Amino acid sequence: MGAGMFDLPPHAAEVAAEVAALADLPAGPEERADAILDSLRQVIPFQAARIALLDPELRQHDLLSCRGYNDRIRAYMTTRADHDEIESLGLHGTAPLRVQDLPVPAEEIRSWMELFRPAGFREGLGVGLVIGDGRQVGLLGLTTDDPAHPSPAACNLVQLLAPTIAYAVDPLRSLAVLARIVRGMTAATVLTMSGGTLPLPGLPTHPLLEANSAVLPAAVTHLGGRPDYAMFLVPYDRPPAEAGHVRITLFGCNGRAPRHLRAVVAVSAPGDLCGLTGTELEILGALVEGGTAASIAVARSISLKIVEDHLERVRIKLAVPDRITAGLRAVREGLYVPTELAANV
Repeated sequence: MGAGMFDLPPHAAEVAAEVAALADLPAGPEERADAILDSLRQVIPFQAARIALLDPELRQHDLLSCRGYNDRIRAYMTTRADHDEIESLGLHGTAPLRVQDLPVPAEEIRSWMELFRPAGFREGLGVGLVIGDGRQVGLLGLTTDDPAHPSPAACNLVQLLAPTIAYAVDPLRSLAVLARIVRGMTAATVLTMSGGTLPLPGLPTHPLLEANSAVLPAAVTHLGGRPDYAMFLVPYDRPPAEAGHVRITLFGCNGRAPRHLRAVVAVSAPGDLCGLTGTELEILGALVEGGTAASIAVARSISLKIVEDHLERVRIKLAVPDRITAGLRAVREGLYVPTELAANV
């Protein structure tokens, strides 16, 4: 880049310390990203910038913080074409590249000639945001109206700061914080839109959270409310099980970037089951899912009288006046086993 690795802009040390502090700010990734761009602008005179999160399943980026670009450019930045161009030009790597450093002339880069140049931009910089374990989080891009900027010294500073910025905006880090609020949580994962799973930083996983587990499809069917949150029980006979069950807690990720994340799924001890037996928890699950006493009896191959007796005991144990209220309390407190996970069906 024409400058030594330790050639940095004036006040780089102060900005680096500020970015490090912002990375641990008790705020959401969007707020941290906005604050980091404000900090970078103190030493890099850019006119527009973006911090975007990678959606590896759609091969697109979601804009976390974006400023200075017109609507056409912003729309392009969330397309697969933009993602593929970034990859082909090497802009997803850990070394910042300016337009003049790219492997092809600027005149051969369609987006540059059709979008960025007509908007008045003359130079730019892109760098991948990569976590220490090698996981690609997203991209930092800066553009200027002066071909002299970003300078080689600014590129050096961005390269030094990129891992910290990646840590600051890592969506899995924020979701790990969410998982930790579950009382007695012993394991957690993130479920993706395609049905895969991603480990959460610093948290163990669990056999019930593996990609081939029946728990994950059940989790999807029990999400979608307002808020996008659910709890239910799963028959299980190993720790942290109590009374033969563990609790699954779900936090939906809809509305969060990137879009390929579906939900946080956490495992914990079941808590107070109000004296409900395994069979009663399964019958409550059928009730929650819209079953009637007659349909439950058919599904379980037992008599209607036995189901009615179970439902009456459930009503008494939950201290509620009727079955509808029993179902509502079961949903609110996660006191049911989904029918697809019931041990006796």
